[in-house]
Amino acid sequence: MAKLETYLRGNFSEILTRIEKGVLKGSVSATLEDGSNFARGNFRCAVRVFERYSMAGGNRLSMNVTLIDDGQWVFLSAITAGGSKATFFKINTIGEESFLNMLKELVAGYERI
Repeated sequence: MAKLETYLRGNFSEILTRIEKGVLKGSVSATLEDGSNFARGNFRCAVRVFERYSMAGGNRLSMNVTLIDDGQWVFLSAITAGGSKATFFKINTIGEESFLNMLKELVAGYERI
């Protein structure tokens, strides 16, 4: 498992669109499995679950992306999972880290605190 949590300054909808399009274009095997949206007042939340094939692990892995907007900052939480064939413990997380690094590059241009 690999994890990224950070605050971004920018337009919530633009950041979400950039992530969706960028992840899907970033890997030929990437898919958007499902998503959920919630809004109340100034609060907005979007959850997206992506999957892709990992050549390093020889299997599929997932990335859960959650964006939360409070009207001032956008909080990003992303967690990858599934990049190992081991039965009881993980021995290969290269695919998960690579998937997360793709996301890091997509949001690198947004101001963080």
